[in-house]
Amino acid sequence: MIIATDMPEVSRCAATQCAYNANDACHARAITIGEGSDPDCDTFFTNSKHTRSSRTAGVGACKMEDCKFNDDFECSADSIEVGRSDSTTNCLSYTH
Repeated sequence: MIIATDMPEVSRCAATQCAYNANDACHARAITIGEGSDPDCDTFFTNSKHTRSSRTAGVGACKMEDCKFNDDFECSADSIEVGRSDSTTNCLSYTH
């Protein structure tokens, strides 16, 4: 069974070392934005093989309670951008 749902898309991802990144786009089925002082992309991992590039990732969950786009632990932004911030991969659309 395939479940279809509306999710904000990841419009751009600058984390080129991520296995889900191809041509500055995220191709995971869905990502999770983590908790803590920085809104890390919990789905980020490095691998030399890139995944399929036929889909655009959505934001499946957001654990950043203080983000203005967080609605019951789901992202309500139209789209987000992911990129490097210091030594971590973050949601650059996070807004306190």
